[in-house]
Amino acid sequence: MFRAATTRVSPRLSLATRSAAKRWATTTPKTPVDPTAPGPMLRYQKNLPKLPVPALSATLQKYLQSVRPLLSDAEFQRTEQAVKEFEAPGGLGQELQERLLAKANDPNVVNWMEDWWLDQAYMGYRDPVVIYVSYFFLYKDDKLRKSPAQRAAAIATAALEFKRQIAQKTLEPEYVKGEPLCMDSFKYMFNNCRIPKKPSDYEATFDILNNNHVVVLRKNRFYVVDTIYNGKQLSTAELQHQFQKIIDQAGQSKGIPIGVLTSDNRDKWTDYRENLIAANPENRKVLEKIESSDFVICLDDSKPVTRDEGSRACWHGDGRNRFFDKPLQFIVFENGKAGFMGEHSCMDGMATCRLNEFVCDGLARNKIEHGPTEIRSDLPEPQELQFDINSQVSKDIEAAETNFENLIKKHELTVLNYQAYGKDLIKKYKCSPDGFAQMVIQLAYYKMFGTSRPTYESAQTRKYQRGRTETARTVTVDSVAFVKAMEDPNVPVQEKISAFRKALKTQGANMADAVNGHGCDRHLFGLKNSLKDSEEKPELFKDPAYAYSSHWYLSTSQLSSEHFDGYGWGQVVNDGFGVAYMVKKHALQFNVASVKDLEVHGTKYVNGTYHFKQCLEDAANELKELMDTEIASEAKL
Repeated sequence: MFRAATTRVSPRLSLATRSAAKRWATTTPKTPVDPTAPGPMLRYQKNLPKLPVPALSATLQKYLQSVRPLLSDAEFQRTEQAVKEFEAPGGLGQELQERLLAKANDPNVVNWMEDWWLDQAYMGYRDPVVIYVSYFFLYKDDKLRKSPAQRAAAIATAALEFKRQIAQKTLEPEYVKGEPLCMDSFKYMFNNCRIPKKPSDYEATFDILNNNHVVVLRKNRFYVVDTIYNGKQLSTAELQHQFQKIIDQAGQSKGIPIGVLTSDNRDKWTDYRENLIAANPENRKVLEKIESSDFVICLDDSKPVTRDEGSRACWHGDGRNRFFDKPLQFIVFENGKAGFMGEHSCMDGMATCRLNEFVCDGLARNKIEHGPTEIRSDLPEPQELQFDINSQVSKDIEAAETNFENLIKKHELTVLNYQAYGKDLIKKYKCSPDGFAQMVIQLAYYKMFGTSRPTYESAQTRKYQRGRTETARTVTVDSVAFVKAMEDPNVPVQEKISAFRKALKTQGANMADAVNGHGCDRHLFGLKNSLKDSEEKPELFKDPAYAYSSHWYLSTSQLSSEHFDGYGWGQVVNDGFGVAYMVKKHALQFNVASVKDLEVHGTKYVNGTYHFKQCLEDAANELKELMDTEIASEAKL
């Protein structure tokens, strides 16, 4: 995503502190309804507020507060001076603020950040999307549907119902505290695809009403299944029939792994794509058939068993039976297990989590209409898409396969499925479930490294038009005091509890600011982008603290569903961790990803991913023990 020095801003999945399911309004929203809206889904869209530009002084003070626990006294004095110069009357900071305000107030600009963010965080980012950008959900098993064709068909039917609601714009908007959220990103969900191009990729959008086909991958081969025949959508039974035919037709031999080309560096994939089209112009039409599809279904021939195996298979698979540029890929394995992989550029995880929750919950509770069980005798056969390749394309495939294997073997992923407690008990402690999980992560990191380092938590800003994310910086003076107190055996229990609650309160306040568009990261990002090419960077942006404080040693985010057995993505810096977590009713789940043989500030940590997993478990246990003492004390009163 966006590179700052050698680091990446983490534009990760965002939900703030809320579960992904059932965010419906229980009161009448204050936002007025647009009577000209094309459908109920967008009835509030035009009247949502615009993303604000915070006051310069407020952002700079938040920034100073966020870096204080990360810097020495001398380093902090330097940063304070850089901030003072930036904010000085008549200085460059004031000028950049005026430019940013002018852009935000331009009636032709819907969201002052979106173009900069889309390009620098995603489309202009050149590393592979797999590992570095894409994310996954691993589903719980479906006890009623254990064959791959059967499960894939049910998933496809449920997903097509979600598509219908988007196409007809009848999907109910989402709400937070009774107020509607922006639904604009849902237009990028179906019949879309990221297209590689130098120096920046772009999103191809296809007519959602006139493109009614899914692409199925099996043994690296691409097949097209039309979802409507003679004006009627295929039933689940008919989809199962078609998917089973594909499994049978593909047989045991692997096809040419064209999909692996999408796993490589974006500039290389751009060249590969041009070479593929140059080999035969008809290949462009084949690509467009894939790109314009509703979604992709990957019928893998692997049989993952453990959470770690299933998560890795959804995270990247073998790199060949995929088309990584599609925003929606449903993955079904030979043993009936299933999951999802999303390309992140135009949608954050809150939208696709809702889709996946709709699919899983609808199937689990028998809320999906599957249609007749009879299969029409004249149903057309699935059609295999054939690429015509030459020696250059063959070389490109070999290079992409080598690069993929080298990439994957450098990374580790493991899952902590912590069953001792979850949201219900955390609420009995009178704590925010999200804040509680964040403090588990902070304590675990301190246990492993003996220090606190910059941490990103994603906060959604969808209360604003085309809002996406803001950074909630988790490390604070109070969080550092808390982890130090926890690790000091001489600190009394009551003082530890007090430090914990103070850290939680600060974390919650920072999250609230971020959700309301008043964090410091995106504002500073906007000010930096307001510089003219001829202008020298102010000291604020050259100060080492600026790069260090956004070097996300911990990139974290929560999305939660009782139907998921896994959820995650990769780390955003190679000396850090990607920590995706779910707070379920009676469990906590942490997905930990990092490079193998992790090296942090000159120290190597062999099996560092697994060591951090153990530290997370220890931290969760210790916090439970701590808060149980408070419950016990209250019971005695």
